[in-house]
Amino acid sequence: MELTILLSLVFTAGVCLLLYAAVTLIQDRRFFTTAPKDIQAAASDHPERFPGAHVFGWILAVISLFMMAGAFVYAGYDGVKNGFSFFQHWLRFAVMFYLWKAFDVICLDWYLLTKSHFFQKYYPETEGCEGYHQFGFNRKEQMIRLLVFPFASALMAWITMRIGGQL
Repeated sequence: MELTILLSLVFTAGVCLLLYAAVTLIQDRRFFTTAPKDIQAAASDHPERFPGAHVFGWILAVISLFMMAGAFVYAGYDGVKNGFSFFQHWLRFAVMFYLWKAFDVICLDWYLLTKSHFFQKYYPETEGCEGYHQFGFNRKEQMIRLLVFPFASALMAWITMRIGGQL
């Protein structure tokens, strides 16, 4: 269980690195697709904060994607190495998904979006948008993900066992 929590933290760190790269360095409004609609509409593309910022941001984004994928790949590898059953693989992947989702809702949706003014620092044109006060604006999408996670975990467990030669 400790490894599962550690891998969840690695995945979450990858998500944070991706968010940082997208918001502070790449600064492309296409990354705002999950933000409230009024913030999406108010946000505009920004020039580079310093020479090479966009390139550095894209490098960090790629690193973050490798971190996120690597956490799940290593989780599967370790499970195969230790002879996990389908249920153990499924449980590991489900725990990782749900820990990430808890972090997403509490830290990203609630704190970062509605309390910290993080986005307004880098996108001052969005200051005053009502979306910053609408915790739960994406409730429907979050609920869909919560319902999909058990099935995604099962698919990942099946693929892991298949690749690992356990099926």
